[in-house]
Amino acid sequence: MIRYAAAIVLTLAALPARAEVDIQEVTSDSGITAWLVEEHSIPFTALELRFRGGTSLDAPGQRGATNLMAGLLEEGAGDLDARDFTRAVEELAATFNYDAYDDTFTVSAKFLTENRDEAVDLLRSSLVEPTFSDAAVERVRAQVLSIIRSNLTDPDEIAGEAFSKQVYGDHPYATAGEGTLESVAGLTRDDLVAAWQNALVKDRLFIGVVGDITADELKTLLDDLLSDLPQNGPALPDAADLNFDGGTHVVEFDTPQSVALFGQPGMSQDDPDFFAAYLLNTIVGGGGFESVLMQEVREKRGLTYGAYSYLLDKDGANIWMGSVSSANDRVAEAIEVIRAEWARIAEEGVTEEQLEAAKKYMTGAYPLRFDGNGPIANIIAGMQIQGMPIDYAATRNDKVNAVTLEQVNRVARELMQPDKLTFVVAGKPEGLEATSN
Repeated sequence: MIRYAAAIVLTLAALPARAEVDIQEVTSDSGITAWLVEEHSIPFTALELRFRGGTSLDAPGQRGATNLMAGLLEEGAGDLDARDFTRAVEELAATFNYDAYDDTFTVSAKFLTENRDEAVDLLRSSLVEPTFSDAAVERVRAQVLSIIRSNLTDPDEIAGEAFSKQVYGDHPYATAGEGTLESVAGLTRDDLVAAWQNALVKDRLFIGVVGDITADELKTLLDDLLSDLPQNGPALPDAADLNFDGGTHVVEFDTPQSVALFGQPGMSQDDPDFFAAYLLNTIVGGGGFESVLMQEVREKRGLTYGAYSYLLDKDGANIWMGSVSSANDRVAEAIEVIRAEWARIAEEGVTEEQLEAAKKYMTGAYPLRFDGNGPIANIIAGMQIQGMPIDYAATRNDKVNAVTLEQVNRVARELMQPDKLTFVVAGKPEGLEATSN
């Protein structure tokens, strides 16, 4: 539902890939702080705003309000209706993007130096003066409802929803941020205004800026853009009470291929052992075709096109999860193999060869993320919200390389919990002994 304006900006975004960036902390006269990377080689700037909270702030009975609100910020602001707002953005060769996730509400903007003041003024109006007109609300509501209906017949979405309900209980994470057909249909304009007021608050804001702008210019931009936002919002939800029972749960759905999600408790990114856990996950299921799960499930047995795992660090939950899809008559074997490998690695650990390959993969891939103003702004905003030091980008690979085999195998023994590895399957799996249906 969010449109992108003026493709010309995207062509200006490419910069040489680099992980060592000169980040400076900038604080405006009113006290708004941002991280800045100056890049004056092209007349273009990327701005990333991240507000902690996201769809987890939805009020009871109003699931989907924050997501629907995100789609409305470009649908009219100040004295501009949706059509006029879109035209104004396009005429400035700018792009604005608004998104709601479980823990964050994000605003991404790209604009040319020559149009900076006009672009910032237009962006400001969308943040502090959205109109939420009846016509726009109904138009975007219809788009969201269409997405929800489509998800009801998507095995991946069905598995994801069932996994969330199984693991997160009554926490907001347990239900999709898009809401349900019933909850979205019942949202009023007042609900959307409340969601907007709750989500866009300065005391939970983290900012990354990259491009053709100086520190002094950024100070003025920050105050012009953000000073009129409210300072505080409602309290964030408590941490989720996770339920990993070690079982296999099946949601019956008529499809030739079952989708299985699996998970267990994970590790916070601020844990001293996080890099060891990250390397362990790379070996187990996060390292592409060389990972253990891909080798055992795909390459040796041909049970799937892919089996993956990853560490998920949410504000209210840390989990280690993964996924695999397989034909209904083969998914039971795929799950059996994953369980067996999980238990084997927990007991035996990994090899020095596997660790060195994982380090090479992780350190080699990292600089490739820094491939333009927009991605770098996104990364440095994310670094702030995750509590990383300002020199993290420069020191990250050194920390990866410092991890020893002994650390990784100790983490494997302590973190991997085969008895809690829980599977949720959407499909019509054959020969699978389910804990519940």
